[in-house]
Amino acid sequence: MKVLFIGGTGVISQAVSRLAVERGVELYLFNRGNSRSFIPEGAKLIVGDIRNPQSAAEALGGHEFDAVVNWIAYTPDHVETDLALFKGRTKQYVFISSASAYQKPPERYLITEETPLANPYWSYSRDKIACENVLMEAHRRDGFPVTIVRPSHTYGNTSIPIALSASGAPWSIVDRMRRGGKIIVHGDGTSLWTLTHNTDFAAAFVGLLGHPEAIGEAFHITSDEVLTWDQIHRAIGNTAGVEPDIVHIPTDFIVSLFPEYVGPMLGDRTHCAVFDNSKIKRLVPEFQAKVPFAEGIRQTIAWFERHPERQTVDEAWNRKMDQIIQVYEKGR
Repeated sequence: MKVLFIGGTGVISQAVSRLAVERGVELYLFNRGNSRSFIPEGAKLIVGDIRNPQSAAEALGGHEFDAVVNWIAYTPDHVETDLALFKGRTKQYVFISSASAYQKPPERYLITEETPLANPYWSYSRDKIACENVLMEAHRRDGFPVTIVRPSHTYGNTSIPIALSASGAPWSIVDRMRRGGKIIVHGDGTSLWTLTHNTDFAAAFVGLLGHPEAIGEAFHITSDEVLTWDQIHRAIGNTAGVEPDIVHIPTDFIVSLFPEYVGPMLGDRTHCAVFDNSKIKRLVPEFQAKVPFAEGIRQTIAWFERHPERQTVDEAWNRKMDQIIQVYEKGR
């Protein structure tokens, strides 16, 4: 099977790329070639810029594919470009959407693929919904062979999953814990959340590639393990060798100080996220999430310990956390 990944070197996609190659997929990665260290041996690199349709078409030449996966399409114009570029040259086009597109706040705690798509808090999620609509209309109108996949909070060796993350410097939370800094957990810490290891996601995802029953369908792929946010932060602390000093602060208070958190918090992580994975398991019956968070975070922190050059700390994020705590405690 000949498959094209647009992107293919991110937290989720790098695990899928490795597994695809291991399973004998003839894998091509189309990107700007800036993350060659994450390209698995056996994959073929096509250097190009998908944001430049003319040069992308030239770089792809006469290639045709059994499946094309775009890991970096975020807005309707991105998928419109792909419709023009790949119509007639692939048997399956996989769009990576987001589980944050599901209704917020949810009417029911258990999320299925039939849960409505609506997120008034986060433009990122609304753009993903708009992309889905464009692609499904193309499927209904022209038979465009789309499959939609909605990842939830997925992590791997290079990421440490928390709610109030330090973008680009995930080690910051471990550093803060080890220095004895107070750790913010939104709400009372008891809302339910699902974290999925990227190798588990990959096992289900690769099973969808080339599957005829996946055409015209949407799937989420998540672990079946459900944790509270307090449990998540304590697991990180336990693996790092410390007991985190957790401070519970209401989400509304956090976003009132820093509105940039409205999307990822009110539009996603504040709400419980428990998923029914029956649909993906029916199509890929061998899929079963095997990496519990306690083991996954152990692997992640061990990876960072082996790569001290990746242990960067976002001091601006630290100051932001300190400011939230100080203002909140002063007003109590």
